Amino acid sequence: MNHNAALPAPPRRARGIVFPGLAVLALAGAVFAVRRPLMMSAPMCMAGRWHGCYDTFNGVVLMTLVAVPPAVLLVWVLARVRRAAGAGRAWAWRASLAEVGMVHGTLPLVWLTMMPGAGPGVAPRRVSLVPLRDLVTMGPLGIAGNLLVFAALGFFAPTRFAALASVPRVLALGAGCSVLVETAQYVLWLDRVSSVDDVLVNAAGAGLAALASRRWWRTGAEAPSEDPRPVPAAAG
Repeated sequence: MNHNAALPAPPRRARGIVFPGLAVLALAGAVFAVRRPLMMSAPMCMAGRWHGCYDTFNGVVLMTLVAVPPAVLLVWVLARVRRAAGAGRAWAWRASLAEVGMVHGTLPLVWLTMMPGAGPGVAPRRVSLVPLRDLVTMGPLGIAGNLLVFAALGFFAPTRFAALASVPRVLALGAGCSVLVETAQYVLWLDRVSSVDDVLVNAAGAGLAALASRRWWRTGAEAPSEDPRPVPAAAG
């Protein structure tokens, strides 16, 4: 008996389940690790109070997690509607997941970037246009946070829109959205620094996320009605 024979590769279906399962476990572990800070905002959020919930980091993160089940339900509803309209099963689910994922994964982080500092409307407006000067002051957490701001947009946009199935286009999309956010911070006088480094890191995060979803990008030749299931032959 040959004990050195290569073991058969796991089925593709099993490989497709392992990665999402590991991602869910990692997310659950992260939530468990920060459960106490998040629960500090729970009374305010459950009471529907703005102060102490929607104007705090913990409150926004908590409500984002609470919104996950409704978001999953919305994906299911949109996919069912598309299927009823004649769209292919794979495209209906992918398009629905991409649309909900872009919104649910981006809005909370943009909300956090728009939270005012200590002296909104009082402290002088600050603009930093020298590239790479602010990276040192950001620190690892600041850089990681800026990478995540438009990561969901970069991950899901190419899977939904064939016109965005390109890393340079996703980078341009991330940079454009970031410029809008930085401009809004300046115009609204939020006591935040409008920095070109934020734009660069936001765009880089979108581009890296796009590369992670490359195998699911939508191509121009793909039709919404495509369905991999064989069509039965007509009787007679």
